[in-house]
Amino acid sequence: MTTTMEGGAARRERPAADSVFVRACRGLPVSHTPVWFMRQAGRSLPEYRKVRAGIPMLEACRRPDLVAEITLQPMRRHGVDAAILFSDIVVPVAAAGIDLDIEPGTGPVVAEPIRTEADLARLRPLTPPDVSYVDEAVRLLVGELGATPLIGFAGAPFTLASYLIEGGPSRTHARTKAMMYGQPELWHALCGRLAGITLEFLRVQVAAGVAAVQLFDSWAGALSEADYRRFVMPHSAHVLSGLAGAGVPRIHFGVGTAQLLTAMGEAGADVVGVDWRTPLDAATALAGPERSVQGNLDPCALFAPWPVVEREVRRVLAEGRAAPGHVFNLGHGVLPETDPEVLTRVVALVHEASAR
Repeated sequence: MTTTMEGGAARRERPAADSVFVRACRGLPVSHTPVWFMRQAGRSLPEYRKVRAGIPMLEACRRPDLVAEITLQPMRRHGVDAAILFSDIVVPVAAAGIDLDIEPGTGPVVAEPIRTEADLARLRPLTPPDVSYVDEAVRLLVGELGATPLIGFAGAPFTLASYLIEGGPSRTHARTKAMMYGQPELWHALCGRLAGITLEFLRVQVAAGVAAVQLFDSWAGALSEADYRRFVMPHSAHVLSGLAGAGVPRIHFGVGTAQLLTAMGEAGADVVGVDWRTPLDAATALAGPERSVQGNLDPCALFAPWPVVEREVRRVLAEGRAAPGHVFNLGHGVLPETDPEVLTRVVALVHEASAR
């Protein structure tokens, strides 16, 4: 595998570069619609619960052998077209000096939220040695996966900022928006620092060999388009543009973002991830005809009788044909109670129904 330099970042020739997944991300002809699932690495799988038993989430994310095993589990079981690195969006901010934990049933909880300029000093820049375990895990997986693509990921600045300001998950993002509106200089300083951390975290993954990256802006749907463009888009664009020369597709995903799809595409996405609320043909018109789309079966549809699941899968495939490329996925992550056998059947159905 050769290494070249482009755009100031190391770029490696990847055996997965001509995979059906990467080709769909680039809008190129494919033999079938590729499929993978957000949160496929864990949660619903009994083998995941077995290997994670007694191991805290952050510790699991820092053990390359465990990361590799969990990442590979859905590949073995479901036959999906891409693996996604087992990690969490708060891993890089924890590595950058923030005292936090991931509490079962709650999510990330920050010991001392960032709410003043003095607090911001606790969030230092990220360096590659800070996340050497991620580099090691990616290299292990690339060796195991061969021509099967590995997707790297990170949290977008807005979603990370919300966790750091609120101290944990929030339904209203009240403190976040209070800073955004009332202390715009502090807001942009925080998001600028988070954009730098996120970009460095993704560059580590790209240098280690991931075939694509996904930027998760899980809470961006709480914003209007005007606020997104003013307060958030410049920082997400900094991350995505920083990977423009890396040679890997860039996927941008958020929840409840119908009003933001155009702006999210403009931020630098090659692929716009779409949740279940917006049909893919409508999303294509909003994101732009030059961008591929990813999604967007409702995760709750997987609990319906199989004929209903089949009908919904075929509907999503039909709507996805409006885009130059379509990567089949759920409209959000796999729910923990999902029957893994249904996911396996969905993969087989997508492959069969979309065969060219």
